[in-house]
Amino acid sequence: MKIMVTGGSGFIGINFIIEQLKNTDNVILNYDKLTYASNTLYDEDYLSTKYKGDKRYSFVEGDIKDGDLFGDTLEQFKPDAIVNFAAESHVDNSIASPDEFIQTNIVGTSRILQRALLYWENEGKPEHFRFHHVSTDEVYGTLGASGTFVESTPYDPRSPYSASKAASDHLVKAYFHTYGLPVVITNCSNNYGPFQHREKLIPKIITNAINGEKIPVYGKGENIRDWLYVTDHCDAIYTVLTRGRVGETYNIGGNHEMRNIDIVKYILEEIHDESSQYDLIQYVEDRKGHDFRYAIDFSKLTNELGWTPKETFHSGISKTIEWYQKNFLYKK
Repeated sequence: MKIMVTGGSGFIGINFIIEQLKNTDNVILNYDKLTYASNTLYDEDYLSTKYKGDKRYSFVEGDIKDGDLFGDTLEQFKPDAIVNFAAESHVDNSIASPDEFIQTNIVGTSRILQRALLYWENEGKPEHFRFHHVSTDEVYGTLGASGTFVESTPYDPRSPYSASKAASDHLVKAYFHTYGLPVVITNCSNNYGPFQHREKLIPKIITNAINGEKIPVYGKGENIRDWLYVTDHCDAIYTVLTRGRVGETYNIGGNHEMRNIDIVKYILEEIHDESSQYDLIQYVEDRKGHDFRYAIDFSKLTNELGWTPKETFHSGISKTIEWYQKNFLYKK
């Protein structure tokens, strides 16, 4: 396959591309804006440096809001599939500056859908073509102490980030129902693993713990998330991309719910042995509109396509800590 990946220099995108180059014969084009959250090496696309000379990988620096450049790139590369990771994703940033999330996540998705539709039609509407939109469980809102999100759960986004992702999901579904564009959507739980920006919870805990810095914890740390190791997520995405039913949504989860404070303590115990380790915990004012709990039911993905996560939370966190300890990109 020839796969065009948007946002392939971001956290999940870069892991997806590495897994593709390592485990398949697919040809990948990475279309990425190289924002602050992108992975770069020597001020260039990280993967371009690591895979220099590999004819299966190419990079175009571009914004998904730039429909002309995106369309030209499509015509030149002629992909069999588009996997859309490109998004502004940090909830705190969306609360402080929501407009960039609206522009990228909604307007940007609209622009690439327009160009993808035109490309698909000009190519004769090939049956094998797919537009895979990668989204989040946050579009479903929040849960109480029990229950899980299923694919039919009504959307109830609670932050500018999740609202912008919900809007993008609706646009993708509209292009399927209105124009017949062959799309699939996946909604995942919280990811963790190598290459994630330090602004996110788990890398912030790890890097602050390594550097002996205070670890801020919202409220009392009782908010609950389901955690999914990033390569498990990438495997699920490829499974849905290649075998999922057109027009369908599939939830992807890690089957491991934890309170935020328990994650902090677990990681501190993994990194530090001394009894004063918990002194690094600093409780701070809770995030505005902080959703209490997310939990994913991914039985549709398991029953239809046979996917289940391979990593336990223990094995995934061990790999993640080791990566941040060794990787100079994220050391102070």
